[in-house]
Amino acid sequence: MFFDDRLATVLRQRAGSDVGLRTQFRQLLDILGAEKVSSRSARDPSLVATAWMRMDALGEKIPPRERAKMVRETGWRFRNPELAAHLADFEPDVASAALNRAELSPEDWAALIPRLPVRARGFLRLRKDLPVNVEVLLERLGVHDRGLPSPGGEAANAVDDVNAGFKPPPPVRIATDPPFGIDEDVPPPFDLPAELEPGPESAFQTPEPALDSDHLLDAASERRSEISVLVQRIAQFKRTREGESELDSSEPRLPLGEDQPRKGRMVSAFGFAADAAGRIEWADSEIAPMVIGARLVMPPRLGGGANESPLERAFSRRQPVTDVQMLLNGAEAIAGEWIVNAQPRFTDDGNFTGYVGRFRRPATADPAAPTAAEREADRLRQLLHELRTPVTAVQGYAEVIQQQLFGTAPHEYRALAAAIAADAARILAGFEELDRLAKMETGAEEIESGETDLAAMAARTCRQLDQVLHPRMAGIAIDGSDVPCIVPLDPEQAEAIIWRLLATLGGGCATGETLKASIVAEDDFAVLTCDLPAQLLSEEDIFAAEAKPIGTAINAGLFGAGFALRLARAEARAAGGSLLGGAEQVTLRVPLLNADADIETQFDADCGAGSDY
Repeated sequence: MFFDDRLATVLRQRAGSDVGLRTQFRQLLDILGAEKVSSRSARDPSLVATAWMRMDALGEKIPPRERAKMVRETGWRFRNPELAAHLADFEPDVASAALNRAELSPEDWAALIPRLPVRARGFLRLRKDLPVNVEVLLERLGVHDRGLPSPGGEAANAVDDVNAGFKPPPPVRIATDPPFGIDEDVPPPFDLPAELEPGPESAFQTPEPALDSDHLLDAASERRSEISVLVQRIAQFKRTREGESELDSSEPRLPLGEDQPRKGRMVSAFGFAADAAGRIEWADSEIAPMVIGARLVMPPRLGGGANESPLERAFSRRQPVTDVQMLLNGAEAIAGEWIVNAQPRFTDDGNFTGYVGRFRRPATADPAAPTAAEREADRLRQLLHELRTPVTAVQGYAEVIQQQLFGTAPHEYRALAAAIAADAARILAGFEELDRLAKMETGAEEIESGETDLAAMAARTCRQLDQVLHPRMAGIAIDGSDVPCIVPLDPEQAEAIIWRLLATLGGGCATGETLKASIVAEDDFAVLTCDLPAQLLSEEDIFAAEAKPIGTAINAGLFGAGFALRLARAEARAAGGSLLGGAEQVTLRVPLLNADADIETQFDADCGAGSDY
């Protein structure tokens, strides 16, 4: 490094946030604590003077306890006596941390100690690694341990004489700074009588005091008055203390019997290691009892690839995990949302052994911030928006060629252009379905209200499907469609739900297969039940099935039966109902018009997201 401009770079930054203030303070500690700062300051003393002023300004905004904690950190070098002298002028916590953290040479200690404030020199007595010459210098300066010397000489003889004459009252220790706001001019509750003070010539003289009842009553009243004042001030201090949300830890505190609620410390980050099955087998020592044994991913299931989370997808492919969100359940210290970053581990032979990485809390904990599902849906919508643009352009140019808007074209080209336009239209329709599912599942879009006879809508849809399925001797036979079931849905929205459900089931009918369906009004709900075709009976989860329609005349969606049923389920939930898959049937429930809200709420509680299938 030819030019060391680190200090100038740090000083050019303007820290506006709390994190920026603490970061800049750490940077100044790291740069000013280096041993070569003295030579640099000789070249540019104004720059270092600006750094000392900036550190003083940061000290006014960062609490002393946090600054002391940053000074005690071991990730930086503290070899500059100028920094030790500067920090010694700060609060006692910071000065103690600096003088116990500094790593100076014997010559630097010898030059630094006489410059230290008197109150800061005592902190050096707590260190056991100082050179011998430094210990001798502290002794010469009168810096002793934190303890009062034993009385000796004339003071000890005077005390012996006092003990020989009478038994004095217990001593009362009076602090230099009166605690909790008591006036300094208030006398202590117990004073030594003037007659017991030692004279210049001899020991204490103890004359017989003349005691009478009036004198005793006055003395007792005066003592009770002083004690009452002290008790009242202690009570006032306790009341004031209970009303404050936070107290400065530097203020004197007495054990007055108050209960201080202790809040559980929230863990902000921890390291971990997981085995090849996705189970945490190691974590930081303070976190280990709470997370060891927890699974990062669930065991793989047949047909569950469509519902894989980003973490499960990366785990199954042995890829690095980068900023993946995960929800941990357990103790209060670890419960909540986390960001996971991890790298896969392999043996020398190339065998996968698991992951090693780190959990950290999200940067924001705003309750109004979007959830992980909402952010994922927003990213999906943005991706679809980017994909629509080129597909729409391809469709437009294909239609221009097919319709010969810019001139004549061969019929072969027009046929190809028509096929391309049709494919683009199907792709755009698939994008619309993806976008609608993302909006429905996150609540970004709602079902439009209206008034529709769901029974008549289902019967009309079955008749339309029969025209296509009848040549194969297949179809859907519906019962109960003659009884009206009025639901508060827009006709187009209701038709989309019914068509998506019945077309998906009818498209999977084999030759000669007829499905039975029924629609009834039950408990303020319109309930539509339909048998599953043989194509879907073998599926473990019909909402994850990838089966395509047997014929090409009926197509409920571009992405298969499972996606179409998931979209119908999301639309039913948005309408206040549900779509449940059973072993042999699928049931659609939609609330009737003017249904009782309490019944609807109770149904939602009974049929939650965990019991859809």
